[in-house]
Amino acid sequence: MTIDYLDSRPRKAETTFGWDRQAVALGLNELRTGIACLGGQKASGNKKTEEKNPQLEIDIVDLAEAESQVDPKFQTPFKYTRITAKAIRAALISHKGWKHEDLPCEKTIGNILNRLNYKLRRVQKTKPLKKIKETDAIFKNVKAANRESDNREDSLRISIDTKAKVDLCDSSRGGTSRCQKPLRAADHDMGNKPKLVPFGILEVLTGLLTIIFGVSFETSDFIVDALEAWWGFNKEKHGNIKQLVINLDNGPNNSGRRTQFLKRMTEFADKYELEIVLVYYPPYHSKYNAIERCWGILESHWNATLLDTLLVTVEWAKSMTWKGLKPLVEVLQTVYKKGVKITKKAFNPINDRIIRHPLLPKYCLTIQPQLT
Repeated sequence: MTIDYLDSRPRKAETTFGWDRQAVALGLNELRTGIACLGGQKASGNKKTEEKNPQLEIDIVDLAEAESQVDPKFQTPFKYTRITAKAIRAALISHKGWKHEDLPCEKTIGNILNRLNYKLRRVQKTKPLKKIKETDAIFKNVKAANRESDNREDSLRISIDTKAKVDLCDSSRGGTSRCQKPLRAADHDMGNKPKLVPFGILEVLTGLLTIIFGVSFETSDFIVDALEAWWGFNKEKHGNIKQLVINLDNGPNNSGRRTQFLKRMTEFADKYELEIVLVYYPPYHSKYNAIERCWGILESHWNATLLDTLLVTVEWAKSMTWKGLKPLVEVLQTVYKKGVKITKKAFNPINDRIIRHPLLPKYCLTIQPQLT
């Protein structure tokens, strides 16, 4: 503007537009010379404590790492105490030879720990309880099967699982909510309470989530009925789908050995003329199943709510979002009987139709439909 309309005159830019003429002059000079001028702001002000004393940072990291890495010989000042700013300060004096008067206060040391990323964190439940010898091979198969499905236009991959049962009561679920007065919950969980079984179906590539609540037990029949209900809602938009790849864990009601589950899935394949591929995650590693992340979002969404009725629970589930989308939520009112199984003789013709992975027969199964 100054060059085009004001003959490159900074003072005129100041009177016309109210711009600072020194800033305009600086910009014109930078444009003319091609040299960018940097201000001295970075050199001004008080430097951080660890910048003024690098040895302090080195000693703090040395002490903190001993705790974080868990020294196998337990040669650490934090063997029987937590790593806190107060404990770090004391350890700097007792183990690193610092004098009390040469160290900053506890608050400053706490700030240094935060800047070094030694922050207060919850203990994470990341270690699986067990690991079977086939775990790596199962994961490799899961990755290959998922990739193959995602690359096929006529294949749909879903992730399924049930969440922990939801008690319909006025008990506290923890969490906080923004309100003028706190919600009041019962101070004890007493008596038998109605329970809901949330079953989730996630269309992995699109992020479309369906939650179906059961009012009875989690059984093989409930799982397949929920799948049939989901397919009934969605089959029109998936008219081109010929193969359904299902990621699931190896739970007792949907394992690769559960006869009633396999019988119902075979019937599902025949009824809807779909090739069904059951792709199981390794035992004790179900957290890698995509649907598991949806449950964490749902729990965070309603954790400060009194879920005391079916209506309240369903409406709260409807109002959550997963990847910007609200889920489809339905209820199955069927009452299921536990422990349903079929005889070996009746299961043999069904089992003959199931194509099992040669090396992982319990963890990858394919069911071809019998076309009428």
